[in-house]
Amino acid sequence: MKIGIKGISRATATATVALTAGAVIAGSAFASTAQAATLPTPKITAAGGFTMNNGTSKALFSKAADTRRSTGSTTKIMTANVVLAQKNLNLDSKVTVQKAYSDYIVSKGASSARLIVGDKVTVRQLLYGLMLPSGCDAAYALADKFGSGSTRAARVKSFIGKMNAQAKSLGLKNTHFDSFDGIGNGSNYSTPRDLTKLASNAMKNSTFRTVVKTKSTKQKVTTKSGGYRYMTWSNTNNMLSSYSGAIGIKTGSGPSAKYCLVFAATRGSKTIVGTVLASTNATNRTADMKKIMDYSFKK
Repeated sequence: MKIGIKGISRATATATVALTAGAVIAGSAFASTAQAATLPTPKITAAGGFTMNNGTSKALFSKAADTRRSTGSTTKIMTANVVLAQKNLNLDSKVTVQKAYSDYIVSKGASSARLIVGDKVTVRQLLYGLMLPSGCDAAYALADKFGSGSTRAARVKSFIGKMNAQAKSLGLKNTHFDSFDGIGNGSNYSTPRDLTKLASNAMKNSTFRTVVKTKSTKQKVTTKSGGYRYMTWSNTNNMLSSYSGAIGIKTGSGPSAKYCLVFAATRGSKTIVGTVLASTNATNRTADMKKIMDYSFKK
């Protein structure tokens, strides 16, 4: 038998190298598994939070995920969802801005898309006004347009009914709406898990995805006199600029809701969707989101 270096046969040397390589690979796999298993769960200031893999629906992070809380303007995700679920929806149909929408904004001190009475705006434009600057006037216009009834009050009530019917159909057992924009009347609530499920459903719609990932837009609208003006809307969701792979979705805030965010990001083939509710301020809301998203992408 031919002997190799230091008296070890070539066959033995080859087997030894293969065995060593296999041990290294196995060791690396074990180390990766151990690292994933020991990944420390992040601490967030938000009262509740949840993330899931959008492709598998697997929960990745959870804190008080099923505790009902006020949702602020993240409610508008459902407003948009109801509109986009309408049969034979024409996104280019026009809606005339009513004085009631403007009066509502003033009376509530609400966030506004700065719609001007008498202007004619399309449903598509109202969705941008709803989701980017979080316009409660745009929300009112959509509820008035897509509710049923002979009076504005009846149409709004009908639209909110559609929001709750859709919540039920999606299995959102801890969710209830009593407003079209999140300015609740004592019974407008959801949970981090439910809002994440809602967002995941909404993101199936291409129009919704396009709107919520838009940082700013300039829209041409028709004036009362038949001329036109341009409306510029910027997204309140700074995650779009500050977090790698961000693709949406919606901010929210209010005295009861505090600071909320429903968010989504894609890296490679993995999309994570999540929610934080009742963060202590806007800065902590962003920090909370980043912590649990970074954690979720590593899991």
